[in-house]
Amino acid sequence: MEPRPGPEAAALRLGWLALLLLWISALSYSFSSPASLPPSPVPRVRTSYNLGRTFLGLDKCNACIGTSICKKFFKEEIRFDNTRASHLGLPPGDLPSYSANYSDDSKTWRPVEILRLASKYQNEISDRRICVSASAPKTCSIERVLRKTGRFQKWLQAKRLTPDLVQGLPSPFLRCPSQRLLDRVVRRYAEVADAGSIFMDHFTDRDKLRLLYTLSVNAHPILLQIFPGAEGWPLPKYLGSCGRFLVSTSTRPLQEFYGAPPDQAADLAYQLLGVLESLRSNDLNYFFYFTHVDAGMFGIFNNGHLFIRDARALGVIDKQEGSQVVTRTGEDQDIFSCLVSGCQAQLPSCNMVPEKQSLVLVCQQLLPRLLQGRFPSPVQEEIDTALAQCGEEASPDPEVLGAATRLKDILKPLRTCDPRFAYRYPDCKYNDKF
Repeated sequence: MEPRPGPEAAALRLGWLALLLLWISALSYSFSSPASLPPSPVPRVRTSYNLGRTFLGLDKCNACIGTSICKKFFKEEIRFDNTRASHLGLPPGDLPSYSANYSDDSKTWRPVEILRLASKYQNEISDRRICVSASAPKTCSIERVLRKTGRFQKWLQAKRLTPDLVQGLPSPFLRCPSQRLLDRVVRRYAEVADAGSIFMDHFTDRDKLRLLYTLSVNAHPILLQIFPGAEGWPLPKYLGSCGRFLVSTSTRPLQEFYGAPPDQAADLAYQLLGVLESLRSNDLNYFFYFTHVDAGMFGIFNNGHLFIRDARALGVIDKQEGSQVVTRTGEDQDIFSCLVSGCQAQLPSCNMVPEKQSLVLVCQQLLPRLLQGRFPSPVQEEIDTALAQCGEEASPDPEVLGAATRLKDILKPLRTCDPRFAYRYPDCKYNDKF
């Protein structure tokens, strides 16, 4: 006769039987009609994620700036709208920049600005040009086409970023490159893990393509990285990039201050002239100049400090080493030369950019909107005279620079010292320098 199981064995069998019944019940529930199931949150999260990838241009990488700050977006520590809505809270898709909020702990938030590398329309045109350059259909693998170009093949072989590798790119930043400037680009490039060397040994193929694409479309993020505000340069802080967007500290564009009180207008004009002075003369012996200006290129932080908000029109000439680029020829142009400019960009010779160039542009186009008709006589007449002389394109450099100095001297006592100007308060109470 077979022995009867003990109480422990019987209990074990009952336990397994209960588990089997639970598994069968769960299996039958999973095959029930969809209408009887509660909605799953997973598709909504995945849809939001996919929408975010497309909006940010991640689907175009590595024809993009980089991915250094993407985790912040998808962890919802960067949110576009002021209400800090969840699921990315995607804004309208065709604006050049967006106000947003940034957090390191999801509790405290600070304002940031999210900027496109190029407009949505420009991106569409440049992507189409890339496909056309390879005789491909309207849509193609942009990265595959760019990788096959002769320029990128040279980049793959290069150990160091040299002037010949950027020859023919349309950015004013690269119009007159020196080896010293290009070494600074590689050494401070924030989208690679091991920055610090002038050699590109630590760059992957992907890193090189991203850097080349950024330099070809808009050098603004590169300028923010290599001339940081923390070292005294008049540029906002670069926080990172995701796809075809970059994130920087938030500023309000200058045009929002055209109706500011006279003392604030004087302060902003004084700062703007000071910024141009630092671009002409600085410890590193670089000469920066604008090819054109508009009020959106300058911004003001919430402490009243004025900075360059958009540096895409900023050229750089190395006064220490000089330009090491040979004369341009048509052979220098390729698809990277034409992504946003249509191959028609005409920039002046490196030896023909006058010191007065940025001053003339600003005195003609920006300062009159801040300063004209704002002050009592005879101060207003003195301002108007200095402005006219500063904006005189036909005058030699010393006369324009002298007029700018006189204008600063007129504006300085018109500025007040109060908490609205937090960038220099309360220092201005004790030191005339501020």
